[in-house]
Amino acid sequence: MRLDKFLCEAGAGSRSEVKQLLKKGVVTVNGMVEKAADKKVEETDRISLRGRELSYAKFRYYLLHKPAGLITATEDKYAPTVMGLLQGMDTRGLFPVGRLDKDTEGLLLLTNDGALAHRLLSPGKHVDKRYLVRTRQPLSEEALRQLSEGVDIGDEKATLPAKVKRLADTEIELTIREGRFHQVKRMLSAVGNEVVYLKRLSIGSLQLPKDLAPGCFRELTKEELSRLKECGQPKAQEGTGTGNMQKAENPLKKRISSFEAIIFDLDGTLVDSMWMWEKIDVEYLERFGIALPCGLQNAIEGMSFSETAAYFKERFQLTDSLDTIKADWNEMAGDKYRNEVPFKEKAPEFLEHCKKLGIKLGIATSNSKTLVESAAEALSLRRYFSCVMTACEVNKGKPAPDIYLAVAKELGVSPEKCLVFEDILPGIQAGKNAGMQVCAVEDAYSADIREEKCRLADFFIESYEELL
Repeated sequence: MRLDKFLCEAGAGSRSEVKQLLKKGVVTVNGMVEKAADKKVEETDRISLRGRELSYAKFRYYLLHKPAGLITATEDKYAPTVMGLLQGMDTRGLFPVGRLDKDTEGLLLLTNDGALAHRLLSPGKHVDKRYLVRTRQPLSEEALRQLSEGVDIGDEKATLPAKVKRLADTEIELTIREGRFHQVKRMLSAVGNEVVYLKRLSIGSLQLPKDLAPGCFRELTKEELSRLKECGQPKAQEGTGTGNMQKAENPLKKRISSFEAIIFDLDGTLVDSMWMWEKIDVEYLERFGIALPCGLQNAIEGMSFSETAAYFKERFQLTDSLDTIKADWNEMAGDKYRNEVPFKEKAPEFLEHCKKLGIKLGIATSNSKTLVESAAEALSLRRYFSCVMTACEVNKGKPAPDIYLAVAKELGVSPEKCLVFEDILPGIQAGKNAGMQVCAVEDAYSADIREEKCRLADFFIESYEELL
């Protein structure tokens, strides 16, 4: 690892601050002053700052008892966030795992481990989330039965069966395995009631400690972390209180063979990588003393890599050239692609299935060519895809159809015979604008717009397993 990255990860400062520390000669490696930011260091090296030996912690995990009245976000322009509770802590890179509404209390995990966060939040993993729920009206036995079997909350399908335990006439423990927008409140509304108090008690194996007061936090124990990392592993068979639930076959499964080509977006569609981009934006802007503004991710969604760099340069009045901005991003993201970004669940198996059917495969991404190559090397993508193209190559980001039309042309297939897999609205719209059929892919990053994605796309999947 580079020395400057080690120092950043160890909490010595931002990249710009670390460079100044190195110039001042206050950093030593194995007792010798070191000023080279790009010096490679190993785990066995002793690295000190002003005489204090630093320890490297790649990931951090904190269990927080969220009180009501705080926004679950890293930053908000109008209201205090949960991050404000971590007084005196280095919060750079930390983010909440999932969202608890402003008026909701309870367990909240804060980490910089994006892969674990997405494993806990991914709908396909079915990790339990247990809540204490108080309702305005008493709950009938019929209402409890409906909740346990699954209810229609206005999305494209009913909720999965839930576990329900009555505590009092107006109080229950409710355990769900999904994470849809305002799901608990919408479930109770679907049975003619209203939530007046909501508290999350657990997520997976992680329990809210009884002795952790609201507003307080602590690090996860080694045992808690070990058990939490086991959550989301596949089970032989999932049972419910009302018998086994047979999931209906996805209608796209039988139609896959009718397409001559399938074109995939990369981030959030084929690989679990959307978690890292906000983290990179936070770290990058910190170099210039700029806090991440609200709504930035929405503003740049769908832009090509070059368009995003131009947007950053103009909006934040950056003096660096576009090439320098993009090079910095490539360096920051490249390591994550090589070491931390996994395939979406069952994606490799689905790609093998498509190859056996003789379907041509391509990638159309808004990412940079450099980072696509990093992902391609780490995940051996080239053995699946005969065409990999970026929006920079067509000079237009999504929702413009150009990138999808260009890949279809390269594959030698007419648009109407192509199927697109996408996870965000601009990408789905780009596929539709290209005259192709589109399958929306579930991703925790865009879970709050799931209904809109389903409405715009022709098909929807939570996991590629549905198509095998």
